[in-house]
Amino acid sequence: MPWTQISCQYDGTYPGFLSCVFDCYVNREEPVEFHSPEDMCCSLYPLRQVETDEAHAQRVFRSFGKFGAEGRRLAVRTFLTCLPDRELWLWRFLRLAYEQGPKIGRNLTDPTVDKVRKAVWHLEHEAHMYKGFTRFSELEGTLVGEIEPKNRVLPLLRAHFSGRYPQERFVLHDRTHSEALFHQPGPQGCAILPVEDFSMGPAGAEELAYRRLWRAFYDTIAIEGRYNPKCRMTNMPKRYWAMMTEFQKDWDTALPEIKGV
Repeated sequence: MPWTQISCQYDGTYPGFLSCVFDCYVNREEPVEFHSPEDMCCSLYPLRQVETDEAHAQRVFRSFGKFGAEGRRLAVRTFLTCLPDRELWLWRFLRLAYEQGPKIGRNLTDPTVDKVRKAVWHLEHEAHMYKGFTRFSELEGTLVGEIEPKNRVLPLLRAHFSGRYPQERFVLHDRTHSEALFHQPGPQGCAILPVEDFSMGPAGAEELAYRRLWRAFYDTIAIEGRYNPKCRMTNMPKRYWAMMTEFQKDWDTALPEIKGV
């Protein structure tokens, strides 16, 4: 019996997508489009609105254990990527994975697997870069940082920064996806939550002084005879610079008494 082609509308979350996978298998329906609530949905295919069901999502998530370690990693992380039509590519990947099992992780010649693997590599590479390029500022006892990633990297950065600053209160804001990683010491740990109209607020005199010291250190260790802007942009891509302290000049507006520090 052939599967019916449909257009899926869901809430845009990962559990919501997994609920779509569950419903499509139960009803033998093949999604050719995925839409979130903010999308302008106009389709020639029958529209199915899928409500998020945590129990169904958990059943689908547990089934990823059949794919082997590599297949499960791709099934989980593809949703975090900036791959265009990521839900459709992930759906195609899951259909293959249920057929091939653990072999899916080694099927490097399949175009769907190749597409998904490259998207996940881009996600993981970007997250790795932000482990070194993220800058925090101390604002009223809390470390606050901002990033502008292409992918949703906060889930991959959570363990790194929580382990690096276990006794600190910090907030890492993702401007692109309007969400932030909140961490505080103790059993409550950390959480990634949606945020709107996030603002770091003005830095104090001590913070501005530390920023100036960091820039002075950065400029001092540079070797003038080895200045190579192309090499620097290869190892430190320019799109990261806007959020890095060493490329900002806000200390020039600091109070006169700290400019001489």
